[in-house]
Formats: sequence, structure tokens, C-alpha cells
Amino acid sequence: MRMTNDAMYGRVLAGDATYNGRFFTGVLTTGIYCIPACKARKPKQENVKFFPTCEAARAAGLRACKKCHPDDFARGADPVLESIETLVAEIRTNPAAFPDARAIVRRSGFGATRVHELFRQYYHATPADLLLRARLDATKRALLAPGNTTLADIAYAAGFETLSAFHENFRRLNGLTPAAYRALRTATTFEISLPEGFLLPYLRRALSRDIHSVTERLEGDRYTAAVRLSTGPALLRMVLAQEAVRVEVAQASRLPSSPDAGGTPALPQAVEAHKLVLGLLGYDEDAAAFSRLAKKLGLTRLVAGREELRLSQTHSVYDGLMWSIIGQQINFPFACLLRRRLVELAGTPVAKGLIAPPTPAAVAALEPAALLAVQFSRQKADYVIATSRLVAEGKLDLAALATMSATRAERTLLAIRGLGPWSVNYLMMRALGFPDCVPYGDTAVTSALQALLKLDERPDIDATRRLMAVFSPYRSLATAHLWQFNHPIPT
Repeated sequence: MRMTNDAMYGRVLAGDATYNGRFFTGVLTTGIYCIPACKARKPKQENVKFFPTCEAARAAGLRACKKCHPDDFARGADPVLESIETLVAEIRTNPAAFPDARAIVRRSGFGATRVHELFRQYYHATPADLLLRARLDATKRALLAPGNTTLADIAYAAGFETLSAFHENFRRLNGLTPAAYRALRTATTFEISLPEGFLLPYLRRALSRDIHSVTERLEGDRYTAAVRLSTGPALLRMVLAQEAVRVEVAQASRLPSSPDAGGTPALPQAVEAHKLVLGLLGYDEDAAAFSRLAKKLGLTRLVAGREELRLSQTHSVYDGLMWSIIGQQINFPFACLLRRRLVELAGTPVAKGLIAPPTPAAVAALEPAALLAVQFSRQKADYVIATSRLVAEGKLDLAALATMSATRAERTLLAIRGLGPWSVNYLMMRALGFPDCVPYGDTAVTSALQALLKLDERPDIDATRRLMAVFSPYRSLATAHLWQFNHPIPT
């Protein structure tokens, strides 16, 4: 259906990226044409003319915007994004080649402010943050390699200037020392130190949100989950305490292994379990920084009593993908029921009545009739199976999504039938760990915004986008707080 000028102008004011390419915005006073989501100052409606193509805009005497590059978008290219992605690949390959964030700026060819803006936009991180994590990832690979290279050699090879900086940052973001991480090569148990003020009651709430779950169980402070590692089904146990979490992982006996679809060599199971548990704890999130931002905005009520709240991640990206499809447009209890039935149909029994989540291949092998029989709608059954087949056939690389820029990951996911803005942002924040996402259209978010800001009515998607913008670059944590806003504080 043809859009009216008023409707198109509304998409421009909203900065709605989903309309990029559907039309182009010409600003007659400046002689420039843009994509609808251009970050430049919004023009007055009387100064705007809309065009179906870049060619039509140029024929009217307009020139392309140098900020949003509409011609590049129209032909599927994005040179600014590609240049930043190339730069990030260089940083991750050889972090020692970049002594500090200033070296990243010099290598980029942009100014410092512009580089910071682009890293925030594309990677939800500052150049300094991304460099630190690249260094830590390099040290992790070295610690897991055969042999016993000294910690000093590992630290200096990754670009750390001092051993103290290496140890401090490693422990802060991993919950254990470099030496303890190296021991994961052969360990079956390990302990993760919790940050000061960590909110165990909210973690318990997250770990027991489906009280009838067939994949996980929380009994007091003891958590048991059937998980799927690259070597196959395994049993994960955690004992929660205020200062540390004790973790044990055991390969499920007499069960066939199931390497991932990409054929990646399996990591030691304790290393995989460590990464999984860090996600469950929300360990990598800067809860304190978000709380400071909320208070600065005069929204202390949003974080009161939960300043250290963190967003618990799903067990795997595939698990998050299934949640994002199953949970669309239905209430949470029903989503839990459908997810349990999918696990019962295609999962692997492990122990103590727990079932490991299914592999993409197992779900791909199902026929829609099997899901229709357990209350899936025809459309939801189709989406679950079709998306699983993309993963099983290697057409959707879930492992690669976490290493992509947020922009690239979002575009990749939005191109998949059945995944819309809510599903994609949910997956990005709860399974891929991107810190600046909002599941637009989420009723719990809009209800909490209405209560928090004392609005007369719940905000629509455009209003939600505007209201949530003030929380950038921590919109994922803002979402987590809004989800909890209308709930009592757990004890």
C-alpha cells in the first residue's frame, strides 16, 4: 500500500530504520537526500519531498547525504560500517598493535568523536572497551593452548603494559584469576567470585522463572541444569553464595556427542561451562554505570533497591533464538509451556528428570504437525522449524553472530522470515549480550515506562524509541529494570 506523505514524515521523525530503502527523504532547503533513519537534525515537513529511489532524488537536483550515505544503502553497501568492521577485526587479531584507544583513532582515519560515535553505534562499546576485551580474549586463547607459557609473556604479548593491569582486568571480567582459568583445561569444578553487591535474589528469580521447567531446577541455593555443550549433553550444577558461585559440570554418560554445526573443535567442558555461567550471572554488564545514569536522569525510582541488577543470558544462542520465536505475541506462561513441549519432543534426557535442549538438527527434523499437536500455531511451528533448518544447514551461523557488529547481527537476523524487531532485539540482548537493545513492542516495557514516567497512556513503538534513547548505551539494562519495575523486590 502506498504510504502518505504524513506517514513517511512520521517514520523520518521516528528515525525508523525499518523503512530505510522503502523511500528516500529529500530536504529542499539543503539540497540533500537521506534515508529515513539518518541521524542528522530532522527537517520541517514543509521542506521535505519524498522519493522512491536515489535516482529520482538526484533527478530533482538533490545530492546524497554524507552522513547516512543513501546511495550506498540503496546498492547494499555500507562503507563506513565495513571500515569499522575491518578495523575491529585487526584489533581482535593483534590487540598488541594498538597501545591505546588513540592508536585506534589514528588507524581509523576519522576524528576521535566520530570514532567513539561509530563504535557505540555499531558495537555498543567504546574503542577502549573493545580493545580491553580483545586483549583478554587473546590471553584466554593463550592460557588454553598446550604448554605453560608464563603469565607475564601472555600478558605482554596481548598488549598489557603491566602484570597488575592484566590480573585486575582478567579477574574483574571473568570472576577468576588467569591461573584458575588455565586450570579449566582439565577441571570439572571451579569457583566464580561475585562482584560486590551482587543481587542473588534476582538471580534466583531469573533461574526459576519457569517453575515447571524440564531443563533446569532451582532448589534453595542449588541450581541444576541439563545443558548442551559442543561435546554433547551435560549436567551443570551451581551452588550460590553471596561472595562466589561454585560450579560443577559433568558430561552426560553414555550419550552421543553432538559437535556444533560448524565443526569447531570442542573446548574443554569447564571452559564452555565458565562462559555459560558468566552469561547466567550477567557478569559482563556494567550495572553500576547504568544506575549512575538513571540517577543522573532523575529516575532513581527505576533502580531503587536493585542498583546491581544484571540481565541473565540464555544458555545458548540457539536457546535464545527459540525463546524469541516462541515468545512472540503470547503471554509468558504460555511461552514457557510451548518451550517445554518443544524440549520434550526433541531434547535429550540427561538425569534427574531433566532434558537437555534440542539441537537445531533435531528440531529441523520435526514436521509442523508434531508442533501443532502440542498447541503451537501453524505460523509459529513453521518459523521454529524453518529457522532451525537454516541453522542446521549452516545458512545461519549462530556462533558468528556474537562476533559481528551489532548492526550486522541485527541486519542478518531481520532478514530471516519470522524475526521482527521484538524478536531480534530480544535475541541480541538475552543471548548475544549486546548492551544497547530494546525489544520494541514489549508490553512489560511499555507498561513500566507508563508507570515510571506517569504517562496518561502506554507509549507506542515510536514513543518507546524516544523515551528509551536517554538510557543509551545501556538500554538492555534499562529493559531489565523495566521488566522488574512492577514486581516486588525478591528476598
